[in-house]
Amino acid sequence: QVQFVASGGGLVQAGGSLRLSCAASGSTWRFNAVGWYRQSPTGGQREWVARISPGGNGFTVDSVKGRLTISRDNAKNTAYLQMNSLKVEDTAVYYCNTFPVRPNAWGQGTQVTVSS
Repeated sequence: QVQFVASGGGLVQAGGSLRLSCAASGSTWRFNAVGWYRQSPTGGQREWVARISPGGNGFTVDSVKGRLTISRDNAKNTAYLQMNSLKVEDTAVYYCNTFPVRPNAWGQGTQVTVSS
């Protein structure tokens, strides 16, 4: 069964950049689409922000388009989220999972805090 651990978050000023990593376990990971999700400090549902197909085609939601880029390295069982031109509203805990989500595959998220 695939499990995910996200890392790379931190505190950054608005306009700055971060690169998040998502380490996956499980031999079938490379056959799955992978998504990045985030949950804001105010709670609520985790929202999808980016996904990438097994073949490497990436998609992002309109609110982050042009600023966040998803990629993957199947040889390393790792997906990435390059975050540029960060905004205060990007502040959230970021998680990765398959796309669509597998409820049992949620792992540790990583906190991203963007200050003004």
